[in-house]
Amino acid sequence: MTPRTRVLLLAAVFALLQLANVTGRDTPDSKNYLSYALSLTGADEREAATATIDYFCAGRASVAHRAQNVDVVRFHAPDPAPGVMRECREREWRQVEAMLAAGHTGGHTVPFMPERFMRIFEARPGYPVFLAPFVALFGVTWGVWAAGVAVTCAGGVLAFLVLRALSVSVPLALTGQALFLVLPCGTTAMRPMAEGLLLALTLAALWGCALVLRGRRARAGLALVGGALLALFTVKHSQALFLGLCLAGAGAAVAVRRRWRGRPPGRGVVALAGAGGAGVLGTVLLARLLGYPSASESVQDLLTDHFARPDRERPWAEFLQLQGNFWTEWLRRQLWEPVFVAFLAAGVLGARRRPAFGAFLAAAACTGFLNQAGHPDINIWGDRLITLAWLLPVLGVPLLLEPVVRRAVVPAQGAPVEPAR
Repeated sequence: MTPRTRVLLLAAVFALLQLANVTGRDTPDSKNYLSYALSLTGADEREAATATIDYFCAGRASVAHRAQNVDVVRFHAPDPAPGVMRECREREWRQVEAMLAAGHTGGHTVPFMPERFMRIFEARPGYPVFLAPFVALFGVTWGVWAAGVAVTCAGGVLAFLVLRALSVSVPLALTGQALFLVLPCGTTAMRPMAEGLLLALTLAALWGCALVLRGRRARAGLALVGGALLALFTVKHSQALFLGLCLAGAGAAVAVRRRWRGRPPGRGVVALAGAGGAGVLGTVLLARLLGYPSASESVQDLLTDHFARPDRERPWAEFLQLQGNFWTEWLRRQLWEPVFVAFLAAGVLGARRRPAFGAFLAAAACTGFLNQAGHPDINIWGDRLITLAWLLPVLGVPLLLEPVVRRAVVPAQGAPVEPAR
């Protein structure tokens, strides 16, 4: 089979496996994204609310049904799904009706939460724009599922392309694609949330970095980086800020290291650092121009349980104290079950085989830690905010395996052939 056929086959196998879980992947934030997407398809506020609530509550009912089926005490009890569906609908509609009665009828999202909280999602049109065509073509349930499959498979293909741009062999590039699909980045990208697009666009930026650093189609590579940063701004502008900042830092670090060793920094490194810096400046200016929620508003959202409580008088002091508590507990849990730490270590070792690109790869992975640091909540739906850090092992492990594969293949190619009898 050709490499393209292998890539498509791996993506098709992944898509078939996802048929096992068509519903039940959503989170509370999925309601906001889905209602925004439905409004883009022409649905009015009540139509969007009805379709969104039905989808969300069907997911809750499906999870309750599956959980009872394997409950060793209650598996023979009546199916809880109808009751869960009914209670969920009543609860959600009660909240939406109260918000509508209070006059919260503006914007694209259905007012499931206070207006200050919904403004955060009004500033993230990227994922709803991506989701809307799928929902319009396939309906809500299958449209959300198809969108998840599409963006996750695209992330896997981009991982393959990044590794091929680094002249990695096809089998190892396919390994990178498979790692993206089976590690938590694949699981998280399948959720009806913005993280799938964040992962894919970050990989697109890394593909551009690889092209620039290898001196192949440098202009196309810079265009990829710039386009990815611009698209990230529409999906989640804080991620565009983090990635631009980290790319600029990585470029500066590589340039200083080369200067220290008496070598020129290289036009590609300088161009990538400049693109990252431009991304930072553009993100800050556009966010202020469009009146997007500030960092202080985000901290208040975190500390007041989505504005359900009064604003904190000293939010930044409390936020910093929470940071210390969070990372202490996070590290304790990682040392208890060090799978993530082990994969990160392997990714770092692999990234060192391409020092310049490895710096930009580590920078992109750092955005996952910055995302998590912005929301130091230990119970926020399965570590989805830090998922971008998994890109380090996705691309680093195949690089780490390069010498192993080369030693296994080269002797076999040069081995003497036994004469025929």
